[in-house]
Order: sequence, then C-alpha cells, then structure tokens
Amino acid sequence: MIEEMRLRDLGVIAEAVLPMGRGFTAITGETGAGKTMVVTGLGLLLGQRADSGAVRSGAPQAVVDGVWIVPAEGPVADRVREAGGDLEPAGDGTAALYVGRTISSEGRSRATVGGRSAPAGVLADLADELVVVHGQSDQLRLKSAAAQRDALDRFGGEPVAEALAAYREAYERWRAIDRELTTLTTDREARAREAEDLRAALEEIEQAAPQPGEDEQLAQRAERLAHAEELRLAAATAHEALSSEDDRPDVASLVGEARRALERAAAQDAALGDLADQVAELGYRATDLATALAAYLADLDETGPHELAAVEERRAVLAPLIRAHGSLDAAIELLETGSARLAELDDDGDRVERLAAELQEAASVLDDAATVLTERRTEAAKRLGEAVTAELRALAMPGARVEVSVTPGAESSAGRDEVAILLAPHPGADPRPVSRGASGGELSRVMLAIEVVIASTDPVPTFVFDEVDAGIGGAAAIEVGRRLARLARTSQVIAVTHLAQVAAFADNHLTVVKASDGSVTASSVRRLDGADREAEMARLLSGSDSEAALTHARELLASASADGDDAASASASSQARVKTG
Repeated sequence: MIEEMRLRDLGVIAEAVLPMGRGFTAITGETGAGKTMVVTGLGLLLGQRADSGAVRSGAPQAVVDGVWIVPAEGPVADRVREAGGDLEPAGDGTAALYVGRTISSEGRSRATVGGRSAPAGVLADLADELVVVHGQSDQLRLKSAAAQRDALDRFGGEPVAEALAAYREAYERWRAIDRELTTLTTDREARAREAEDLRAALEEIEQAAPQPGEDEQLAQRAERLAHAEELRLAAATAHEALSSEDDRPDVASLVGEARRALERAAAQDAALGDLADQVAELGYRATDLATALAAYLADLDETGPHELAAVEERRAVLAPLIRAHGSLDAAIELLETGSARLAELDDDGDRVERLAAELQEAASVLDDAATVLTERRTEAAKRLGEAVTAELRALAMPGARVEVSVTPGAESSAGRDEVAILLAPHPGADPRPVSRGASGGELSRVMLAIEVVIASTDPVPTFVFDEVDAGIGGAAAIEVGRRLARLARTSQVIAVTHLAQVAAFADNHLTVVKASDGSVTASSVRRLDGADREAEMARLLSGSDSEAALTHARELLASASADGDDAASASASSQARVKTG
C-alpha cells in the first residue's frame, strides 16, 4: 500500500504531504485546486510518461516522492534488488520502499527506486504488482474486448488461469511446429539447392584434404624457394666470415686470438680474466652460428629443381577453397560441421511427414485446451454477470442487468474466445455492449461493480479512482461510496471525488486547499477531522458552510459511519460463521 506521498512544484501544488495508510482515502478540493495533480503525481511514481508541462510555473523542476509498504520478499522486492535498490524492514514481513521521480522544466526525467537511480520502466514494472488506476481513460479502456476478457479471466481465478496456461503452452507448441513445417515446405527448392551445393563443397574439400595452417606454411616455403640463390649467397658469405676454410682471417680465429692475449695478461690483472671469459663465450657463440649456417646451406642444397613447382601446384589446389569459403580454416570447419547439416537437408522428406503428424497431434491438444478454457470462461462469465448485476442494483441501477458473453473468435495466444460485457440498463432493454450502450455514469458504475466483484477472487493491493463518480449523484453516489468502503476492507482505496456522498465513507479524508496572492496560485493538502471535515462536507454538498449544510453534512457522516459499523459487524459475523461452520 501507499504509506505517504510528497509533491513539490507539481502543477498548482507548491508543496504537499499526503498521508495515506490503510482503508479508504478520499481526496476532495475546490475546482482547480489541483486534485488531478495528486493522480498525476501517483502516475509519475508508477512509471507513466513525464510531461514538463506538469512542472509548476517558474519552478526549475517538479519532485514526487512516495513510500510504499510492500512484502519483504516476493516479485516487488526481487525487482527492486535487481535494479540495485534496497528495502527498509517495516516489521511483520513487510518493508518500506522509497521511490521518487523528478521532472525538469526542460523535460528531463529521473527516477529513483530504493535509493538508487533507475529507469522509469522499473517503476512501471513495480506498478503492475502494486496498484490499479481507474480514471476516464481507464473507463474507455474497459470498452476494449481485450480489457473485458482480462476482467473475466481475473474473476475466473485459478481454474481459468490454469486453463489459460495450458492453452498457451499448447498454442506455442502448435505455432512452433507449424512455423517449422511451413519453412520446410515453402523453402523446399532452396533447401534442395543448398543440399546440392553443400554436397559438392564437401566433396571438393575432402579431395583437397587441407591441414590447418597449411596455406601459410606453403606461402613461406614458396617464398624461400623463389629466392634460393640469394639466400644461399647470403648464408655462405656469413658462414665464411665466421669460419673460413682458407688462410684468410675469420671471426672465430680473431676471437681466439683476442682470448689468448687476455689470458696471458690475466695474471697481472684479474679484470682481464673476466673479459677473457666473455670473449671465450663470444667464440663459442660464433662457432654455433657457423654450424647453424652450415646446416641452413645444406638444407638449401637438398631442395631439388622441381620442389617449387610442387609447392605452387599444392597452393593452386587450396586456392579455390580459400576463395569459396573465405579462409582455409573456414573450409576445414565446414568439413567438420557440414555433414550434420547435409544429413538434416537430405532428411527433409521424412521430416515433413513427421512434422505433419506432430502438427496434427499438437492441433488436437490445442483443441482440447481451447475447449477447456472456453468452458471455464463460460462458467465464470455466468457468475460474473450475476455478481455485477447484483452490485449494480446496489449502485442505484435496480433494473440493470449485465451479461458476459463468450463466443467463438479468432485464434490467438489468449484463446479462441471473444468476450463481451453487455449491459441492459433497464427492464425490457436488450443487452448491448458497454462499448456502445453505456453512458459515462453507467460505465463508471459498471467498472466499479466489476472491480468490487473481482476483488473477492483477485485482490489488488491498491486501487486509485479518479472521479469514478462522474455523472452520478444522490442515492447512486451514496452507493458508490459504500462500495468503495467495501472494497477498502481487502485493499487500499484512494479516490479523488467531488461528491460528499462518496467522501463520507472514507477512513481518511484529505483536501487540496487553494490559496491565492493575486498572481500565483499555490495549493497544499490537509488532513481533515472533526469540524474541519464537516465544513468540507458542507461545501461539497451546497457550496457553503451554512448551518443547514453543516447539519446535512453531520447526518451524512453519521449515516456513513453507522453503515460502516454494520458492515464490519456483518463481516465479522460472517467470518465467525465460516470458522465455526
């Protein structure tokens, strides 16, 4: 539930703190005082799109902060931690979640979740678990077939949810098999060409039998053979300089002479002995190099005149593979993996037969799942229609009748059913879809009745109603207030209203107060009790706080309080009977 919400520089609200808490909170105020900004601020905390136009004139930014009391463990806590945020323990298995939203006058938006910056999408994810908002746009949404089907599924509870899950599993399997079969049949010629090309490519690679890195080795060998004479001359010159076989001085003899000269003088200075050792090492190194060059020359001498031709011939064999596959390694990899792909392509005929059989089996399973889903929706539709009709009688629509029809429709991931909520507003009238036959006031009451009924099977932590009482008054308004109070027994209810008959049933009454200094209008929020609440109720009833209006307000508050006590007593007695029954 929403524990508290703080607004600063949002619309006409300069700064306000809204204490919420459990039960039914009513928010009232004069026209233009900023009641709608309360819903706007809540929408921002729920991840809705930020609009710089909501920033109070002259302010650099608008700020909305909220405190939610949520289960310490569960989907909400998991999503907060996934976003890097933290929860503060609040006792009894609950935790406090701090969320915030800032909008600059330039249109930039920033969100915080659990003390950490987060995308606004995280707030939207949390909203799906925390709250249901109903305003005029949500009433319009109730006119859509998808929203009506979702309402029926929520009311149907676990039986419908299980049938829908089984249907979706069968539907996804049927779709997957159908897509694979369609691909095989529509791309049959292309797959046949692919198999033919792949088979030819594998045969070419197998005949060439390439080895990893062979092309690089051959390139190096060809380069060496093409310059064999230059290499031989360079190596022979270096070998002769290091170790000559004639009487000319070479490196080995000169180094030996230097070593001997140093060794003779080492007796007079030990430092020369160390230098003599280093020169000796130089001699050994020169000898090793001479030996290596001799071996290199011997290897060159072993190359025959036809070796270069053989190397080039092998490179010519590998060149088409490199051109065709991009690299020799890619050709070798295709040889290793292509056989499995070729086997798959060659099996197309048998696969088509197998998939056709699997598709028929999947379609049969899907038919059975769809039948079960339709049966459970139909059963739930009858109960939903009866329950909403009963609620509408209590909402000053005594002759109204609601029917929920389930008819065959186009196949989709949600089933094969078209769901329509039909309303006959008075006796003798034919039921018509609410999308065409309901006025604004009737649609508000139908929506409220549906939520009250569904709350018994699919409770929601928090409901927010923005002028759900639009277009109604008198006895109907009293019944709307009574139903909101009833809904508040199992959920937190927040309602923006302009009717005293609705506000009278609230456990927590907040008013948006407007003040003006002649140029700038600023609003704040106060919690009302006692005489202050009676005065606000009188204003809502008659626009003044005359004694007659105050008397009427007191009577209305007393009647609502007695009604609430009777309802609570009846609820307790009912629970006791259940426990002892």
